Amino acid sequence: MEFDLTWALLALPVAFAAGWLASRFDLRQWRAESRSAPKSYFKGLNYLLNEQQDKAIDAFIEAVQQDPDTTDLHFALGNLFRRRGDYDRAVRVHEHLLKRADLSRADQDRAQHALALDFTKAGILDRAEASLKQLADTPYRNEALLTLLSLYERTSDWHQAIETAQLLKASGQGSFKSRIAHYLCETAREALGKAAPADAPTGQTAATLAASWLKQAQETCPDAARPRIDTAKLLETQGDTAGAFQTLLALANEVPAALPLVAGKLAALAVAMGQQAAVHAVLSAAQTKRPCIDFVEALAALLPADNTPAAAELYLAHLRQEPSLVAATNWLNLPRPQAEAATSGADCTPPLPDAVSKALAAACKPLRRYRCAACGFEAGVHFWQCPGCQSWDSYSPRRVEEL
Repeated sequence: MEFDLTWALLALPVAFAAGWLASRFDLRQWRAESRSAPKSYFKGLNYLLNEQQDKAIDAFIEAVQQDPDTTDLHFALGNLFRRRGDYDRAVRVHEHLLKRADLSRADQDRAQHALALDFTKAGILDRAEASLKQLADTPYRNEALLTLLSLYERTSDWHQAIETAQLLKASGQGSFKSRIAHYLCETAREALGKAAPADAPTGQTAATLAASWLKQAQETCPDAARPRIDTAKLLETQGDTAGAFQTLLALANEVPAALPLVAGKLAALAVAMGQQAAVHAVLSAAQTKRPCIDFVEALAALLPADNTPAAAELYLAHLRQEPSLVAATNWLNLPRPQAEAATSGADCTPPLPDAVSKALAAACKPLRRYRCAACGFEAGVHFWQCPGCQSWDSYSPRRVEEL
């Protein structure tokens, strides 16, 4: 069969016309969709970009009223309500979405996650917990577990926190061994605060139960300082001075970064047990490696009370290495006759006036604080969890002056 070129020539105009009509149809459809999109939606976006949240909310409400089937508008509106702190309205928006029968599975999970966040932000923790647990088999599982972990920390539900941290660890979200060790230490602390803990086996005292939690914490995270420090405190309260001393001595060797936190207590226990020489060697080695005012004060505490010249030399040696107002104040507050005689050979001089001592103490007080590396919150005592931002292990064991 021979190919007729005439038919091909006739087909070209037809194909061109069909293509032109198709393009016109698509263009008209796009224009119709653009006209049908509510103008208030774009107004809301403009207000949102200009950080005018109140006006953006009004515009999105208008857009939702014009097009109630648009899920994205509902999510945007609910998130704006939550950011504004209007949690009741955010909950209503996300609950309305969950009641829609035409919602896709992905949008149902998204709405459930948003509702859980609404309850969490609003402080309705029981409903937040229930909503978060419903996300166990969704793509939001890990986010829900992290929020649950924060929720259990807020409510001091340490057993649930341990289980949740273990689930996160199993799902590959990182190592939670340090966090779990803290939870176990908190459990031990709560056990000591109860005369007869409900979860204690028959015949087991609160102290014995706390010791078992602390042992488990140390096994969970061997390089954590807190289980050892809390164990030493527990042993000391039970009258086991030797056990407390050995625990802190082991901490100095195995977790040396935490030594500034226990240097003073270690020196006091050494004096009580007559082990000044052993602790002096440990603290001197640490001071040589990285000078610290806590080491110097602990070394001075190891000296006899009347050996002021040796104490003065300790502070002066530290000042030669590190410019420290705290060390200088401690040196100035030593008994003046001995300090002056030891350093300059001068005659006995009167002690510092009280006003000067108080002024120096006030100037040193902020320098003796501990500071959170996450949020900068400062405190006169060391915290394992920052009371400001709730971060764990964010406080350096060294004072502000040495950071």
